Amino acid sequence: MVFEEKMIMNGEPEDEEEEEEEEEDMVDPLEAVRQKCAETEHCVHTQARLEQCETRVGSRSATEEDCTEELFDFLHARDHCVAHKLFHSVK
Repeated sequence: MVFEEKMIMNGEPEDEEEEEEEEEDMVDPLEAVRQKCAETEHCVHTQARLEQCETRVGSRSATEEDCTEELFDFLHARDHCVAHKLFHSVK
């Protein structure tokens, strides 16, 4: 009981809130690199093919086609770019 009172009087719970706020300001370098890589020419091309496929499949009422191949092509192109750039921004 005495320990709880000391915590309340010393303001330690407020310190925890400040630490949580600081953590929210951190930016994941992977997300930033993925965004930059998605804007490269090859990734834009594969993303356009993926969007065309999604439009085509979405316009049909009964189809067995899916866009798995196009999705994997886009993810492969983006991740290939990310692999070459990510570790330069990581400490």
